[in-house]
Amino acid sequence: MAAQTVYQTERGVHLVLRILYFFFFGLWFSAIWATIAWVLSVTIIGLPIGLWMLNRLPQVTTLRPQRSDLVVTESGAVYHANVKQRPFLIRALWFLLVGWWFSALWLAAAWALCTVIIGMPIGFLMFDRVPAVITLARS
Repeated sequence: MAAQTVYQTERGVHLVLRILYFFFFGLWFSAIWATIAWVLSVTIIGLPIGLWMLNRLPQVTTLRPQRSDLVVTESGAVYHANVKQRPFLIRALWFLLVGWWFSALWLAAAWALCTVIIGMPIGFLMFDRVPAVITLARS
């Protein structure tokens, strides 16, 4: 197997601007965004849009850029790394039995933690994990 190097790419807004954005806009807007995304996610028609919105929750909350992994092989080929997902049936059963209601509790707890300075790091980590909570998606 050829050797390969993985680079995490991330470009975004300066940290000070992200902090100001969070306090003046991101905190209250993320609550609205998460609520709409969750409601869409529990409907069959709105599920794709709701999941798309939930995947962008960290961006909406703090302007955090989306990360992607670039893989460079020895031959010089560059491609985006894709994470292998769990089987669709397992993810669908998780969503139907646990994901839809547990994700509502998870989102509420994450948002509540973000309203307190000491809870922000945990709240932000929880926002990052929402896709995994609702559908067992791997990132």
